[in-house]
Amino acid sequence: MRTLREISCGNTVKVAKLHGEGAVKRRIMDMGITKGVDVFVRKTAPLGDPMEVTVRGYELSLRKADAAMIEVL
Repeated sequence: MRTLREISCGNTVKVAKLHGEGAVKRRIMDMGITKGVDVFVRKTAPLGDPMEVTVRGYELSLRKADAAMIEVL
């Protein structure tokens, strides 16, 4: 199992499954990250957190803790 947190810059992956519970999972889904969507990892902050991704044509910053809940293919 790989998570979005482990993906390096410049790679595109497909979301396989969302982990987490309740409000956290709902917030990730509200940002457009749902099963089957492609996510492009644009860049990572100098200290590693947050990471910037492109989802459904818009840019989004995600904390590493949230990215670890997103299982990818």
